[in-house]
Amino acid sequence: MGHKITKSKDGFKVPSDPIIPFIEGDGTGPDIWKAAVKVMNAAVEKAYSGSREIEWKEIYAGEKAYKKTGQWLPKETEEAFREYLVGIKGPLTTPIGGGYKSLNVALRQKLNLYVCLRPVKYYEGVPSPVKKPQLIDAVIFRENTEDVYAGLEVKEGSDEARRLMKFLKDNFGWDIREDSGIGIKPISKSASERLIRAAIEYAIKYNRKSVTLVHKGNIQKFTEGAFLKWGYELAKREFGDRTATLKEAAEGKAENRIIIKDTIADIFLQQILTRSAEFDVVATTNLNGDYISDALAAQIGGMGIAPGANINFETGHAIFEATHGTAPKYAGKNVVNPGSLILSGEMMLEYIGWKEAAGMIDKSLTKTIAQHYVTYDFARLMHNATKVSTFEFAEKMIANMQIYE
Repeated sequence: MGHKITKSKDGFKVPSDPIIPFIEGDGTGPDIWKAAVKVMNAAVEKAYSGSREIEWKEIYAGEKAYKKTGQWLPKETEEAFREYLVGIKGPLTTPIGGGYKSLNVALRQKLNLYVCLRPVKYYEGVPSPVKKPQLIDAVIFRENTEDVYAGLEVKEGSDEARRLMKFLKDNFGWDIREDSGIGIKPISKSASERLIRAAIEYAIKYNRKSVTLVHKGNIQKFTEGAFLKWGYELAKREFGDRTATLKEAAEGKAENRIIIKDTIADIFLQQILTRSAEFDVVATTNLNGDYISDALAAQIGGMGIAPGANINFETGHAIFEATHGTAPKYAGKNVVNPGSLILSGEMMLEYIGWKEAAGMIDKSLTKTIAQHYVTYDFARLMHNATKVSTFEFAEKMIANMQIYE
């Protein structure tokens, strides 16, 4: 019987048989989960010669949960993620109809998973729409709890919209067209600082070169502009001996320090195409992060190979996830790319300190793609590719793990 992962002020305590809850997901979720769990189990077994083993605990959300319980996100699922600290999930369907929010967003908010962590790294041989995808090696820290994702909206023509417009007109002199829906975009100092703090701590821990604050502060001065201001202030106040600005770097005062810099969001989206090597760790607000992480993923082969995690670095709670959708037309066909969930599993193993198993997954995936064994999404774009199924890709990865024992 497995044991729980726990966290204290001294860090994680991970037993040799941790209980890790999982949601296999909707649509293609079961296919990619079966492949991913096989790869993760093999990596753990090979890396530690059988002395460590994950005890997987299935929990439910999405369509499978609704069929079993009549609920899209049962309370028991939230409680399991809370109790066991670390979990992993496949893609989930957002139920259609009024009153339902994204299940992914709901989990992030309920567990206060304030960092959406998205590493973006190119694997040699993966088809890419850009000329030099190998220059991309960035880690996105996207704020996960506020901005427009707070869901503070009123519908056009509703009593709430009319009352809000009247309040804004009477108290602020703001004229808003009567046929408008209205949303509120909160950006708080506390949420911004904890996100940026996590990004800087990550950059220090992994010897990264810079942290770029991406914002739209030239237009939204008291939300995105404040995010930028608070970021520089925090870096100076809490990490003054380990960080430096571009100005300080130009003055020769940045030796062995993380450079803190910034760029406007639309300029960033240009420069990741023209100067992609200049970006390392990126910290940004929620909506910007949504655009940025998907745009970068497209450059390294698409969402099929883009891992992700939602983390509260203060409590230790983390949910690792496939970043793509459910692709229901491919469900049960054993054809889709399991790379996103496999690499999210690698991130999870790294997070709990099982670095040897994580490294084995990274190396075997690199080797498998280099051998031109890929699923249909890559095979149609690669020269001399051997198209394999979802499960066959997992088996090829496991075979390649033998090289790195």
